[in-house]
Amino acid sequence: MRRKYRQYALCVQAEEDEDLQVRKLYEVLPDELAAQRGHLRVVDDSGEDYLYPAGSFVLLDLPEEAERALHRVSKARGPTPANQAPERVLPAAERRR
Repeated sequence: MRRKYRQYALCVQAEEDEDLQVRKLYEVLPDELAAQRGHLRVVDDSGEDYLYPAGSFVLLDLPEEAERALHRVSKARGPTPANQAPERVLPAAERRR
């Protein structure tokens, strides 16, 4: 069984006030509770992880080589919020207040 470095998703829908871009690849962090509620925890363009509706993304099953390459790139950039414990997450509407 191959090792999954990270899960990635393609954004297919974004609200104007969200830190997301349609047709852009985003890292998805594991969050079982969010998944049960129909959301994904995504590292968005702000560099932070937030919950977004799962319907805004298509989860990707990348080839192992692509996963390794993306993992190397993210490691070379240094620590990111994805490598840290998640903090309190606000819905997009509350983040913009």
